[in-house]
Amino acid sequence: MSPDWDALRAAAIEAAASAYCPYSGLQVGAAALVSDGRMVTGCNVENASYGLGLCAECTMAGQLRLTGGGRFVAVSCRSGTGDLLMPCGRCRQILHEFGGPDCLLDTPQGILPMTKVLPDAFGPEHLPT
Repeated sequence: MSPDWDALRAAAIEAAASAYCPYSGLQVGAAALVSDGRMVTGCNVENASYGLGLCAECTMAGQLRLTGGGRFVAVSCRSGTGDLLMPCGRCRQILHEFGGPDCLLDTPQGILPMTKVLPDAFGPEHLPT
């Protein structure tokens, strides 16, 4: 399955338009190709208690689960104006959890697997059985 990066980027920008960001003013959208071929999206949702805000990748992971599960294959994150945005540390961990080490991410250095974006990631294999 070859990701259509232009479509992912456009979907991320479209998702950013739904962002709830009255505090930062930064609209963020994320779009992912899922292992079954569908696309899921998410947007940031801020909160007056700043630490309770949700990043676009978090709401996208919720959409993944709500719409049938599967795995992220490729992900793009964009601002409402189309600028490339990199996921924060928490979101890189979420992408690793739901996409694994081979999940591809649109980055300033080009398309990279999660092994390059989050080297030595913590995962389920590190938990006691």
